[in-house]
Amino acid sequence: MGKLFGTDGIRGVANRDLTPEMAFKIGRITASLLGRERDNPVFLIGRDTRLSGSMLEGSLTAGITSAGGAVRLLGVVSTPAVAFLTRDLNAAAGVVISASHNPIEDNGLKIFDSRGYKLPDSIENKIEEYYFDGSDQMPRPEGTTLGQAFSDGDALARYLNHLKNSANPLQGMRLVIDCAHGAACRVAGELFESLGAEVKLIHNEPDGKLINVNCGATDTGDLRDLIVRGNADVGLAFDGDADRLIAVDENGAEVDGDAVMAICAVDMAGSNLLKQNTLVATVMSNGGLDILAEKNGIKVLRTSVGDRYVLEKMVEGGYNLGGEQSGHIIFSDHATTGDGLLTALQLLSIIAKRQKPLSQLAAQMERLPQVLVNQKVVTKEGWAENARIASAIKEVENKLGQHGRLLVRPSGTEPKIRIMLEAPLEEDKLREYADTVAEVIASEQS
Repeated sequence: MGKLFGTDGIRGVANRDLTPEMAFKIGRITASLLGRERDNPVFLIGRDTRLSGSMLEGSLTAGITSAGGAVRLLGVVSTPAVAFLTRDLNAAAGVVISASHNPIEDNGLKIFDSRGYKLPDSIENKIEEYYFDGSDQMPRPEGTTLGQAFSDGDALARYLNHLKNSANPLQGMRLVIDCAHGAACRVAGELFESLGAEVKLIHNEPDGKLINVNCGATDTGDLRDLIVRGNADVGLAFDGDADRLIAVDENGAEVDGDAVMAICAVDMAGSNLLKQNTLVATVMSNGGLDILAEKNGIKVLRTSVGDRYVLEKMVEGGYNLGGEQSGHIIFSDHATTGDGLLTALQLLSIIAKRQKPLSQLAAQMERLPQVLVNQKVVTKEGWAENARIASAIKEVENKLGQHGRLLVRPSGTEPKIRIMLEAPLEEDKLREYADTVAEVIASEQS
């Protein structure tokens, strides 16, 4: 059987890998599987600003309605907004058409169940089974039993009110916000200004030709320059679907997801709000997070890369804070998925409460030197069994010493293999070792 789902839904180059025909079929299967227990199942669809979004929205809508489901079209909204509204409006499921931080030619489908959670493996496997089966056994209602679609531009206000209710006043705080030409453009200014902040927006025109291009959470260059020149307190950078946050301190230094988690975990533990004094992170998070946690009586649990695995561990153990170095952070008291806007509000509330600059709060975590190299490959299959790659990895591991780490893994969303090295060594030496492994992988996986 083929494979559709990666670590974060279905992704590919729009109109080549992720076609309108595929979206139509996924819509029919999703409506049939997730709507079968309801008399009049309603499905929410949101999207980011990518040019292919409306094309896929039309096909997905046709697929759902052809199987008898009703569709509420939310328009351009963030991924976490769809997750929240799916649960809040008691919908059968929600679908986000977005490839998050990926390049503009890519797109994707992220599906949430009625509780606002990403689908478990069992449901994803069932969708794939039906998709590759070749026969269409889904219902085809006729006449008045056909599904209907309608636009719902008012639902977003419910999500914004939810965010505001989770936040403290930000009176007088000076912010520069990079919207990445994506979903945050629609709400970021209104949200933070309503809480009293002074806001300057950049890359805030919704534009599918520019989404994530030299901006946002994957490229904070413009934001850092403005912070240094503009005398602001904090910079906030979101990705295309606004489910991740990278911050910038008052000196123009980047504050990634590890540092944000460190700040929030220490504050929550000090206020007796961190459940079981436990933080859930992935294997990619810096070892400095563990050192800081130990000093503050906090336990760090590690998972595989992907916010879905973080959330699974959180739900399993009853924990309420977890996330990734990339800026996907989950506050499960308020959300069922990573939410860049919510993360920003939690971080800014701590800054306001502690009356300390972001640079000082972020400095709590002393980082071990870490290097990440993303090697493009033709195929991600078979690398782990390749003898030459295994030999190169072993050779580098021996050089890193007792406190070093080397992680090699395929990306779940792109045709790349990611190589991460961490050790108490000079960064140039770590990069040299990483490049050595990357060169072997490039030659073997081409």
